[in-house]
Amino acid sequence: MSSSMKREALLEVAERLFYEKGFRGVGLKQIITEANVATMTLYNHFSSKEKLVEEVLKKREKRYWSYLDRYVELDSDSPFILAVEAHGRWLKEHSLKGDMFLRAIEDYAGKNNEIESIARNHKSKLICYFQQLAFKKGKENQQDLANQFTLLLEGTTSMAALIGAEEATSHSIAIARTLVQQAS
Repeated sequence: MSSSMKREALLEVAERLFYEKGFRGVGLKQIITEANVATMTLYNHFSSKEKLVEEVLKKREKRYWSYLDRYVELDSDSPFILAVEAHGRWLKEHSLKGDMFLRAIEDYAGKNNEIESIARNHKSKLICYFQQLAFKKGKENQQDLANQFTLLLEGTTSMAALIGAEEATSHSIAIARTLVQQAS
């Protein structure tokens, strides 16, 4: 297995374990064992567990935005609805147990500024994303719409754990349609 393949194996195993058991519930030994690599392989790629967490979050964020971009057609009549639908699909396929970024904020608040910063920036990017959609669609209340849609997606994420991703998404789409109508 090549060095880059070993690095990817470490990231994949670490993401799965961090997601299933939390950042604090997983040790490097377990990651090394499940990734089937030597201890030195891990340290050749990541100088510490925190550096591994940082890379896992960056990789997950990149996948999230790529996923959203595949489903949201900016020129469509309602990219806002498409974004809510795409987020719901992401939850169903990749995030049924909650939000890894929110967990990182909770676990690393005040302890590791880089991890917390990566997670908080992900949330800020979501607000900016909706601001840009509102701007491109000529909406006057861009900041309000950005905040409302970000809150909507955050609420969808939370409710998915309680009522399932499909039902949470269905309710969110209904709310999104109301928000879009009110903004017209």
